[in-house]
Amino acid sequence: MSEPIPEVCVGGVAVRGSSVLLVRRGRPPAEGLWAFPGGRVEPGESLSDAVERELAEETGLVVRCGQLVGVTEHISEQLHFVILDYAVECPADAMPVAGDDAADARFVGFDEIRSGAVPLSGGMRDFLDRHVFAG
Repeated sequence: MSEPIPEVCVGGVAVRGSSVLLVRRGRPPAEGLWAFPGGRVEPGESLSDAVERELAEETGLVVRCGQLVGVTEHISEQLHFVILDYAVECPADAMPVAGDDAADARFVGFDEIRSGAVPLSGGMRDFLDRHVFAG
């Protein structure tokens, strides 16, 4: 079996007070686990356009892509995702609605995440600790 080819993916980090926008994955990989909304960059698509498109597809929110927050990788026998997570701005009163491959979408409280009540996809807790909770 050959090694998986790396794929460029993006995610959106929307913080609202002491909560962050997450989606519960409806399909593999990480089905049933919570993560930032996002996905693969399409051929010819800019990173910021990919972030804005993916968030619209998965949450129904119209966002504006901001600065790069951090980079993560997910590597398994089947896949190799290089994920660039960007800060996003969305209207203060906008409420997410799960769409595309998201089974659920909502702003999740920092306390709920820290308590372990929300099962996170691999690497999310470390990313949140380093880039979101610390800020």
